[in-house]
Amino acid sequence: MELSPALVGDALIRLRRAQGQLAGVISMIEEGEDCTSVLTQLAAVSKALDRAGFKIVASGMRHCNTARERGEEPPMTEQELEKLFLALA
Repeated sequence: MELSPALVGDALIRLRRAQGQLAGVISMIEEGEDCTSVLTQLAAVSKALDRAGFKIVASGMRHCNTARERGEEPPMTEQELEKLFLALA
């Protein structure tokens, strides 16, 4: 299944936000910030990436379900989507 901004929508916004957060974490490390602060921000980046991944899987599930409802062959099977979901969990 090919991804497009229209398909993933909110996930792309989350990824851009995480990109900025990660740049901030790198700067914090380069500037010798406190370990606790760095790890707190790194945990936030990790959570943002996880949520973006789950959003992409959810979008794929909706896309495949819509294809099935139209009587079309979905681009991915339920097993393939489940495997992607579990890779994130």
